[in-house]
Amino acid sequence: MPVVTEELQLPVREARAGEPAAWEALLARYRLPLYAYVYELVHQEQPSLDIVQESFINAARHISTLQRDEKFGSWLFNIAHQKCLQHWRKQRPAEMPIDPADEVIPDLEPGPQELLIRREQEDAFMKRLDQLALPHRAVLLLHFIEEFSLEEIARITETPIGTVKSRLHYARKALKKLLEENEA
Repeated sequence: MPVVTEELQLPVREARAGEPAAWEALLARYRLPLYAYVYELVHQEQPSLDIVQESFINAARHISTLQRDEKFGSWLFNIAHQKCLQHWRKQRPAEMPIDPADEVIPDLEPGPQELLIRREQEDAFMKRLDQLALPHRAVLLLHFIEEFSLEEIARITETPIGTVKSRLHYARKALKKLLEENEA
């Protein structure tokens, strides 16, 4: 998954002024990482695409409420996160997913066999991740994949930082247990 980091010169001020080119730049910058995050929570292509689109529409409508331009990324992820929660409330799934473990990828170009093994490992990992509850899966994805700070995750998920730390701790613990069960 792509990593989201705040860029120094995001055209947020220009977007606030209604410049289409600024919105196109923001869309180009955040569309893929936002979709990847949403898809990992929703696991359905069309609803994920819809949530990303609705998130950008809401961002355009409410950009005047954004107080710090440099926080556009975490603000946008917050909008998408809330839309994912709304989606889950409507769906009421039986189970929800977990967190990813750090994976070391070699610098050398892998051969077909290595690619197949890596793909199988990724699939197995994602299946374990999917067994975690949505709040645990969300903090793991935001922290380890998207590399948001704990403070940014607290803003995105609208939870106290202590809750984020707790969820991260228990999500890692649960994921580790699931991965160990898979190896046994």
